[in-house]
Amino acid sequence: MTRLYNDPAAFVDEATEGFVAAYPLRVRQVPGGVIRSTRSEPDTVAVVIGGGSGHYPAFAGLVGQGLAHGAAMGNLFASPSAQQIYSVARAANNGAGVLLSYGNYAGDVLHFGQARDRLINDGIPCEMVKVIDDVSSAEIDEIDKRRGIAGDLTVFKIAAAAAEAGYSLDEVVRVAEHANLRTRSFGVAFDGCTLPGADDALFHVPEGKMAVGLGIHGEPGISEQAIPSADELAELLVEKLLGELPEGVDRAEGARASVLLNGLGTIKYEELFVVYRRVNQLIEEAGITIVEPEVGELVTSLDMAGASLTLFWLDDELEKFWAAPADTPAYRKGSVTTSEQLDATELDIPDPDDLPKASSESREAAEKVLAALEATARVVEENAEEFGRIDAVAGDGDHGIGMQRGSQAALEKARELKERDAGAGSLLRIAGDAWADRAGGTSGAIWGALLHSLAMAMGDDKKPDAATIARGVEEALDNIMTFGKAKVGDKTLVDVLSPFSDTLSERVEAGDALAQAWQKAAERADEAAQATADLRPKIGRARPLAEKSLGTPDAGAVSLAMIVRAVQDVL
Repeated sequence: MTRLYNDPAAFVDEATEGFVAAYPLRVRQVPGGVIRSTRSEPDTVAVVIGGGSGHYPAFAGLVGQGLAHGAAMGNLFASPSAQQIYSVARAANNGAGVLLSYGNYAGDVLHFGQARDRLINDGIPCEMVKVIDDVSSAEIDEIDKRRGIAGDLTVFKIAAAAAEAGYSLDEVVRVAEHANLRTRSFGVAFDGCTLPGADDALFHVPEGKMAVGLGIHGEPGISEQAIPSADELAELLVEKLLGELPEGVDRAEGARASVLLNGLGTIKYEELFVVYRRVNQLIEEAGITIVEPEVGELVTSLDMAGASLTLFWLDDELEKFWAAPADTPAYRKGSVTTSEQLDATELDIPDPDDLPKASSESREAAEKVLAALEATARVVEENAEEFGRIDAVAGDGDHGIGMQRGSQAALEKARELKERDAGAGSLLRIAGDAWADRAGGTSGAIWGALLHSLAMAMGDDKKPDAATIARGVEEALDNIMTFGKAKVGDKTLVDVLSPFSDTLSERVEAGDALAQAWQKAAERADEAAQATADLRPKIGRARPLAEKSLGTPDAGAVSLAMIVRAVQDVL
């Protein structure tokens, strides 16, 4: 279990403070994460990685010369917000664009996608590569649905080495995607991890059993079996990975590959070496030449007991970049030419609270927005326990506390901004960023996107009318469906937001005032939320437990329906 902490709520902040203090010659802290403390070549691509904290050395430990230029760091096992990613990317930008790379998890996809849009709007070219190496999380014909686990390292390393070599953004993306499709990982777990301050682990594996294919956040695996010997585990891992060769590798014999044996937090190095002894034998017997293997902790999960094996199939270009030198707090190879330290005055760090001038009409509308956020926080506070109960049926049960943290953070920020005479758009936009920052996870990403879309439609120039609000809700729906990939019928918040948006737009177009149109839409939202009880989840962490969720509505759908009803009272 995680034993050393002060206030559990301050764990990530204090760990980051200590990390930066320990490695001042390699990293410096910026809002949202860390960047290199050394100067990079001007007019080169910056590689910015990120994800939830708790996976060290991913992600902050991989920042430094020859590897990432920056890392956005979310709360424990929760995606960094779009604002955090945007801030880190702006600070890391070298003038030739930014590549954002991260594991394929819903919250990360949403937040990194939103950050990319903001960077492009600022005139900074930006592309994304989501890592999809976990073979246990989806079949090959749905490879885009696979999770990113220890294969993060190979993709990040190749992309960064290409950037260091002066490749253009398009070429860095090309080689990173190539590395992504040539990386395969498979893992097992013997027991779960414990969050700081928690009474018990996030999950347990039955005594004497091993979970096969379990995710690094405790996502369900594909089976359980008796704990094997070290050699038997090596044989299981190698057999699984050799059973799926990537496109371009016709046969294993004669191929060249790097091998990564990763400990997830509790398995000690000596144990890993015992396993790797047999892994090495098996791969060499298959006729594969092993190139610069890695054994150790590469992507962890706090104190989770488990291990994963990664095969990274090389060609000449990939091998050159895999062998390129790097010098980061947690990953070093070869010899880099030491760069001078970067002066803090050179960094481009946006002020997230910067307020444009607002019209008197928009400032007046901001009072109504603040009242809506107050109503939202109240209804969430009153129902947080119920949201968590519903979510625990087939999910991880954190929806209530996530919504609680997010709505309260948004309200606190909105009150502060109202005192500074913010317009309606800026107040809602910055409050939405605060929601996403504090809530984390997929829920935080969705609500951050929803409020941001509404804010962009409202602006700070005039009083928003009914048509403006309806358009903002419609844009929020499009945004969430684009980045989150959820569709109507997938048993998510979209099953409520879509009919709510349709009804709102229809009533506004028919000539209803906003309050009347919103009331009709809220009634439709209530019906849609209850109807999700009949659906099976098709995406997200609840998907493997689809049958278990039948008869229970989706927690995100229920919370959205309650919130729009609370806002109706304000209107």
